[in-house]
Amino acid sequence: MGRHLAQFNWGVLRADWESPVVADFVNGLDRVNAAAARSDGFVWQLSDDEMETAQLDPEGPLGGNPRLASTLSVWRDLAALERFVWRSVHKVFYDRRAEWFAPGQGLRLALWWVPEGTRPTLAEAAERAEHLRQHGDSDVAFGWDHARRTAA
Repeated sequence: MGRHLAQFNWGVLRADWESPVVADFVNGLDRVNAAAARSDGFVWQLSDDEMETAQLDPEGPLGGNPRLASTLSVWRDLAALERFVWRSVHKVFYDRRAEWFAPGQGLRLALWWVPEGTRPTLAEAAERAEHLRQHGDSDVAFGWDHARRTAA
């Protein structure tokens, strides 16, 4: 059995979801998600409804911050994820992240390898992100540089 790459990214918006400050971001989410779903190498993404429910749950793994924006997805490999992130409409939104997300958040991405067919949970994603924050790159969770070193 092969492996796929799970990715979890998150950030806290500068303003509430309904605010004009983040309107371009909010209005572009469907476009970016559709581009991901059409991308060669895209495997799966947690649904918007499941993500929103988890983000708003104060007892859940994401803490219930109403300004949190996050994505949990699985990709065939690192190359597929990188093509989407850096060479699609996603890059346009990524380049504008400072307009929409509060500064000084530190770590905002965790990657890890999963067996093919695996659909990680948000609880797992939050645990791996916390492990990465506390311990740095490891086989448990890692960032871009470690991913590039271990992708082969």
